[in-house]
Amino acid sequence: MSELKLQPLSGYKAFPGPVVTIIMDGVGIGPQDESDGVHMAYTPVLDELLKGTLVTKLKAHGKAVGLPTDGDMGNSEVGHNALGAGRIFSQGAKLVNEALHSGDLFQGEPWKEIKKRTENGGTLHFIGLVSDGNVHSHIDQLNTMLEQCEKEGVQNVRVHGLLDGRDVSSKSGLEYFEPLEEKLKSMSTDGRDYCIASGGGRMVVTMDRYGADWSIVEKGWKAHVLGEGRKFTSACEAIQTFYDEDPEMTDQYMDSFVIERDGKPVGCIEDGDSVILFNFRGDRAIELSRAFDDNDFDAFDRQRHPEVFFAGMMQYDGDAMIPKHYLVEPPAIDRTMGEYLCAAGVTSYAISETQKFGHVTYFWNGNKSGYINEELEKYVEIESDKITFDLRPWMKAAEITDKVIDAINSKKYKYIRLNYANGDMVGHTGVPISVRMAVETVDLMLKRVLPILKKAGGVAIITADHGNADCMWTDKNGERTAMVAHTKNPVPFIVKDYSNNNSFSLQHIENPGLANVAATIINLLGFEAPEGYESSLLRLK
Repeated sequence: MSELKLQPLSGYKAFPGPVVTIIMDGVGIGPQDESDGVHMAYTPVLDELLKGTLVTKLKAHGKAVGLPTDGDMGNSEVGHNALGAGRIFSQGAKLVNEALHSGDLFQGEPWKEIKKRTENGGTLHFIGLVSDGNVHSHIDQLNTMLEQCEKEGVQNVRVHGLLDGRDVSSKSGLEYFEPLEEKLKSMSTDGRDYCIASGGGRMVVTMDRYGADWSIVEKGWKAHVLGEGRKFTSACEAIQTFYDEDPEMTDQYMDSFVIERDGKPVGCIEDGDSVILFNFRGDRAIELSRAFDDNDFDAFDRQRHPEVFFAGMMQYDGDAMIPKHYLVEPPAIDRTMGEYLCAAGVTSYAISETQKFGHVTYFWNGNKSGYINEELEKYVEIESDKITFDLRPWMKAAEITDKVIDAINSKKYKYIRLNYANGDMVGHTGVPISVRMAVETVDLMLKRVLPILKKAGGVAIITADHGNADCMWTDKNGERTAMVAHTKNPVPFIVKDYSNNNSFSLQHIENPGLANVAATIINLLGFEAPEGYESSLLRLK
């Protein structure tokens, strides 16, 4: 880190308080109608802040955060990457698409090892989210790999498909599973046997994150590996049955299911097999990767640990080497803002609850685990509630705020960043009253934090990583459908300077995005932005 150096910002005057970045996760700028949970919520503090002079809107989706097209919605991972890196890097879906289209993915050593195992009689298992949400995975990428399997003569393939209902419509499972089952059936010729083996909804099967609830991963393990779960003859039969039994059932909360043939599960994972976790996003892929890779695993009783070759679509944690094998290299994010601040001796503090803790640490620091410099940094995680968040929309915002107030008053930290998860996590439930309460909770927390920061003589930056709560439902032909996915709306960017030591003004930037925030923070801390960073949103007069 010794080669990293920040130059002082000419004309800058130091001030006593910290710079505090408040990320209102999932709070975008929507259409300001009844469907907009941010607009419908009572938010007097945010409303007043938006009337200020250092206020603008930022792009938080598509190419602005490294995704393939502007039709791609943003997400918390790429959003925090951009916020912390100050530059735009090709992200998950784009990296995978490039590797698939070039054929590089199929030339790497992991794919060769998988092919070798299938030639020796092993089955190839694909586990992942079956949708075109393009946040965790994309069905087209799975289809490309299935077609390569057919081309290379792989005999036995099983798909363990997870239903989305979160980054796509809440009850759209059959739109993806029907064509997938037909595709696999058409491929099952010339001795090939391709089919779906198990599945379930992403929020209750397999895709836990940050160790919040390992029983979710255990349920997936039982279905995918052990063949334990409610039995059906096809995935589409399973999905339709769950719909029929409970009209309120949505895809993301669907229980696990196992496909059987002749009274036996068709796709238990056995010794000698290969497994590809085809999700490219890391947060909800790490725990299942550990369950396959770790010999000394104690998060739950695996009952048996088959000897398989396990590969992730990407390496989800480069520092911890999770998983050991992966198909596509992750983006190499260097020279992050955190590295520069540590090199300059700036003390910092990062906090969120479990659901977003990795975002203000791991993703913010360029997909790297742990501290950059533990002598200068303090990371705090507040354990999230293990409950559907529509039933507790305030989440852990108050506890986070308590800690932030203590951090400000301690005068130990010059830079503080925090994430309020409410707008995103409750937004994903699609329950309007809860979404409004979630947004109102965040507003109340602003009311608590800002006076303390004002007294300390600091500066607040208030923004978001993407939209979600700003669209609670869509209206088609007079029928409302819950909107549980992220939006492509811009997000607010607000600077509230309580120090009065410097005179900053907004700088005109064509289509500013999240990547412009890092340079802005560095300026507010009294330094010139590093070479190659996206421009600061502010100019010191």
